[in-house]
Amino acid sequence: MDENLRPNEVEKEFLILAYNRFYDIFEEIMSDAFWKKRKKSRFLIIKEGFAVYSELLNYEPLKWVIEHLKKARPPMEAEIGSELFKFIRNVVAHFPFFECWDDVYVSKRIVNWNQDGQSIDKFLKKYTGKELVKYRFWEPKKRKMTYLSISFPQIYQEDNKIYLKEILSEKEGVKFSFILMKQILNTQVDE
Repeated sequence: MDENLRPNEVEKEFLILAYNRFYDIFEEIMSDAFWKKRKKSRFLIIKEGFAVYSELLNYEPLKWVIEHLKKARPPMEAEIGSELFKFIRNVVAHFPFFECWDDVYVSKRIVNWNQDGQSIDKFLKKYTGKELVKYRFWEPKKRKMTYLSISFPQIYQEDNKIYLKEILSEKEGVKFSFILMKQILNTQVDE
């Protein structure tokens, strides 16, 4: 048997679990009922979805997809589909003090409380001051087009609070995120 064949048996086991969970979360987030839930309940599911996706990005063929997106898709799509989504996952995982999307914030002081130069700090240094990126997404079941902007922080200083809601809105931003995540993940699905 070819040892280089992807996915191998261990990867298959991981991918089946991760993809199944991601698709379940995707369906839940895209439903109208999800957005009627309490903010705290929504936030827990959203956090879990970003965590599953971030783990899946460790699968080498998905890294190749991200590299391809940098050349073949509109500007910033690859960076949003990888770096921004990992940033969000890292913020909600490493600072689990918040109960809803709109309350989540970081500052340079908080990000570097233990050590400078970790992933969140690197992301903010790299993207602070970047222009906003505009997107739209189509929801076929609703026959609805939604427009949104992703706004990078303009200031990254000691006490300046950077809220997730100012980078990406909860409802439209999260729906867009999961649609893009699904498109990236679907590149590895046969049927």
